[in-house]
Amino acid sequence: MTEGRNPISEQDRARIAAAIHAAEQKTAGDIVCVLMRSSSSYSYAPLLWASFVALVSPWLLVFATQLSVMRILAAQILIFFFVGLLLMWTPLRMALIPRAVKRTRAHRAGMEQFFARGITQTKNRMGVMIFVSLAEHYAHVVADDGIAARVDHAVWRETVDALTAQIAQGRIADGFVAAIERCGAVMAQIAPPDGTAHALPDRIYVL
Repeated sequence: MTEGRNPISEQDRARIAAAIHAAEQKTAGDIVCVLMRSSSSYSYAPLLWASFVALVSPWLLVFATQLSVMRILAAQILIFFFVGLLLMWTPLRMALIPRAVKRTRAHRAGMEQFFARGITQTKNRMGVMIFVSLAEHYAHVVADDGIAARVDHAVWRETVDALTAQIAQGRIADGFVAAIERCGAVMAQIAPPDGTAHALPDRIYVL
């Protein structure tokens, strides 16, 4: 996914909003969707890797060439800038970030969104967030206290699998709609409609 490009269209947003509205008609709970292009800029990575390569390169040049010390130092500076600029290209930068680091950043971003979107303020804590971070290939369903303890984790895992299967094929909106429908069906059994209005807007947040 190219940085700055909108990952979903206005039509997709409308489809997702309609799916949320339809699912919430069958439950007192609220569903929130969040789509992030990336959970972090990882701006430190180009500098870190460029520094490492620049520190190692003089030793290789000493053993492999007859260059003078001044030329080796000049080459070291050029290597630092070249590697740093090269790693500013997002796909390459992301490929060099350890998977554990990406998952940690994405999980943290998801939890921040869970609280930022007011899900914990819903009536009886019956909110659910469907979260996706594209750059990290990360998806998570986070249920608030009123639902989490009453649903087996395997149910959310299956929901995430349905979501990511569609996203892997480039159908982001289809993935969200499938996940919304699954979450709505689970929530309808636990928290049927009670006549009160839903507190959160029917929309997907794209960041």
